[in-house]
Amino acid sequence: MSLRKTIEQKLEEAFRPERLIVLDESAHHAGHQPDITGTGETHMRVRIVSAHFAGLPRLARHRAVTDLLKPEIDAGLHALAIEPSAPGEPTRW
Repeated sequence: MSLRKTIEQKLEEAFRPERLIVLDESAHHAGHQPDITGTGETHMRVRIVSAHFAGLPRLARHRAVTDLLKPEIDAGLHALAIEPSAPGEPTRW
């Protein structure tokens, strides 16, 4: 299973989001380090809307996602941009 799909599955199970998109932005970062070619799944962006985030400050929302995805980060996910929102909050979609 691809890293993107693994991340999607874990986020779906943990947060039951109303909306979720996981974007592989690796190609945009090719060459910023010698071992980043842009062909691997190294840079991901998560846009997620979940009731789980209601009432939580931004840091707690980010921590919830990064704690869940720690195995993927430890295995080589180089960058993870997180855009968490609660239902009814403005989003970039």
